[in-house]
Amino acid sequence: MNSHFNSTVTITEVTGNKAMDLFIRVPWEIYKDDPNWVPPLIAERKEAFSPRHPYFKHAQWQAWIAWRDDKPVGRISAQVDALHQQQYDNKTGFFGLVEAIDDSSVFKALFDTAENWLKERGMRQVTGPFNLGINQEIGILIEGFDSPPYVMTPHSLPYYGTAIEQCGYQKAQDLLAYQLDSTTLTIPRVMQALLKRSASRVDVRPLRRKQKQAELEIMRSIFNDAWEHNWNFVPFTREEFAAIGKELLMLLPDDFIQIAELDGEPVAFVVLIPNINEAIADLNGKLFPFGWARLLWRLKVKFPKSARVALMGVRQKYQNTRFGPALAYAGIKKTIDAGVARGLQEVEMSWVLDHNQATRNIIESLGGEISKRYRMYEKNL
Repeated sequence: MNSHFNSTVTITEVTGNKAMDLFIRVPWEIYKDDPNWVPPLIAERKEAFSPRHPYFKHAQWQAWIAWRDDKPVGRISAQVDALHQQQYDNKTGFFGLVEAIDDSSVFKALFDTAENWLKERGMRQVTGPFNLGINQEIGILIEGFDSPPYVMTPHSLPYYGTAIEQCGYQKAQDLLAYQLDSTTLTIPRVMQALLKRSASRVDVRPLRRKQKQAELEIMRSIFNDAWEHNWNFVPFTREEFAAIGKELLMLLPDDFIQIAELDGEPVAFVVLIPNINEAIADLNGKLFPFGWARLLWRLKVKFPKSARVALMGVRQKYQNTRFGPALAYAGIKKTIDAGVARGLQEVEMSWVLDHNQATRNIIESLGGEISKRYRMYEKNL
């Protein structure tokens, strides 16, 4: 870590559109020499931080920029999520969206500011990074710097983890990303046999777009049930899932979303998202004047070679039965087959908690190998 305590770091609150534009653009300077960083779409980031975003119906937040010699050198946010408080009542606030140059005094100034804001709101512990909530991007990359991030996953520089630990943080949780070769995917024999035996009871079908509101509600209900006991889980609100659904349905063919029914009841689902980072890497965050057209053209004509299984779930009552893994395998296989039909070669499955052995076993039995590790940190205030 480089430390320059001689030159002052100034922290300013982000208020108003101009400051928000600056906040969004902070990473450009920090990652300018990193060939694996993918500039986010500025229009999408503005939408994510807009007060109209459904996340802000249950959370309050503040963002800050760190300056040195009139240059932005870092940023951070702090959030208090009312839904998280309802669920856990543990006075835990979040930090997120942290980016900074390789300088411990910048990290310290940013974290001090975020922590003070959380303390003023009665928080006794801080966890992060959440960008901005558990159902959005989370974690600091600590292994796997040698490849670009997949869609809707963060990227970090190798010094971030150490810098955060120097601010008094400890590991709270590790999350894994697995890489799979989609062209050689085979379901283990024992699962194939089970699926064959239960063929009359199990039906795996693509999304019915004509009934998209009802379909999204089915998926939200399965997800909130499946992940209820997961680390720091907070349920998706109807508005949040609808917002995600609106974005996904613009980009996804119907067969990239598979819903598994057992005896006619929807009990599991899998969503495969084309890795649009492949398509946006050279747009430098700008969709205009030709970006949208170029992006949609690329997705239609030159489909990405990679995709990410980012959302999946099996209802709790089936998780510890023989049907749990069978439903997961069947959904994964169908979505990935749909991808392969469009030229898909690689799939990332992420994130998986490092102690979630059941899910890890499923992915590893399909040939998945750990490609990235992300860390969540915590600290008592």
